Amino acid sequence: MFPSLGTPNGADTAWLLAAFALVLLMTPALGLFYGGMVRSKSVLNMMMMCLSAIPVVWIVWAVVGYSLAFGPDHGGVIGNLTSFPGLKGLFGHFGPGGTDTDGMPLVANIPAILFVVFQAGFAMVTVALIAGAVADRMKFTSWLIFAGLWTLLVYVPVAHWVFSTPGLTAEHGGWIASHLKAIDFAGGTVVEINSGASALVVALLLGRRRGWPKDPMRPHNLPFVMLGAGLLWFGWFGFNAGSTLAANGAAALIAANTIGAGAMSMVGWLIVERVRHGRPTSFGAASGVVAGLVAITPSCSSVTPIGALAIGAVAGAVASYAIELKFRWGYDDSLDVVGVHFVSGVVGMLMIGLVASSSAPAGVDGLFYGGGLDQLWRQAVAVLVVLAYALAVTAVIGLALKHTIGIRADRQHEMDGIDDGQHAESAYDFHIVRG
Repeated sequence: MFPSLGTPNGADTAWLLAAFALVLLMTPALGLFYGGMVRSKSVLNMMMMCLSAIPVVWIVWAVVGYSLAFGPDHGGVIGNLTSFPGLKGLFGHFGPGGTDTDGMPLVANIPAILFVVFQAGFAMVTVALIAGAVADRMKFTSWLIFAGLWTLLVYVPVAHWVFSTPGLTAEHGGWIASHLKAIDFAGGTVVEINSGASALVVALLLGRRRGWPKDPMRPHNLPFVMLGAGLLWFGWFGFNAGSTLAANGAAALIAANTIGAGAMSMVGWLIVERVRHGRPTSFGAASGVVAGLVAITPSCSSVTPIGALAIGAVAGAVASYAIELKFRWGYDDSLDVVGVHFVSGVVGMLMIGLVASSSAPAGVDGLFYGGGLDQLWRQAVAVLVVLAYALAVTAVIGLALKHTIGIRADRQHEMDGIDDGQHAESAYDFHIVRG
């Protein structure tokens, strides 16, 4: 029976409470990261789009999302709608003084309700990632509706395929985890490829920003970008190491892999910048860190620290080239969600098939460690299926909104500044005060 009843492990619970806080921090951190990248007349709107993902996702998650993602399995495709609606049966029964009277519902050795909120944090930051592709031009009301529908129709099924693992939250689990046996420890498909592919679709449906690519649209606040990247790196330890659901040696190795991939990716990105453009930039450093963190997300449990360095190096170099594809192909992915998150997510997923080591917790050898092509083809299938599903369903959601309530902001709002047009606010007061 899932969840089981028992007494939580104190150390594991304390670690997961901290990890949940770290994961939740990532969404406002992303708001800072993205907010610094846009022009000054758009920063509030961008930060609002990121922050609003928290309440929208939580409402969907608490009412039906968690039940569909982690309820008893239907053919490896989706969970059961009626298992945990409103999070029923996931928080136990408490007597006087807060004492648990019948045993606490558990996932692994932690309270089931803690697992619920931990996983909700993943969904929140995934939705917020998409906002980077639609900067400066999407109606805020349409964004809120899109965020709710996308959470339910795109994120939740993919989360079930990957994160609902046999014996943890269900008897059988999702098909990618239990049948395909692809490795995606903390969300290379669910978070990164899912959001990157969906971001491309919405960017195409919205069309280009007015003036792009002719007009310069430089970041208005690079210190925001650097601070956001630092906070994301901090939060990512909860994201990756927290996914062990335990305070143990695997979490420690995963933490080492997380810092290693982020560090090496920053170096790789800066080397490419120096060779190609003559100077390493702060913007490149921040983007390089994120690219490495994205790539290590699926692979952190399956590689050694040396493997993590290799993944980071490839992710940083490849993503630094990938962000320029939008100029060649003419799609306006405003803040490079496709180039950084999608591309680095693919790098991380596929490199598991190359540099995974059986000495790591996942216990699988990749091609370079004598494991042949077996794990590589499994990783590739997971990437392709999630890519196709995200593209198709996001297109349906986007087209439905476009042809009903509309998704693009008013032309004048875009020209004057979407902060003022959508929120009647300005981030900065430039009026001269005379005494």
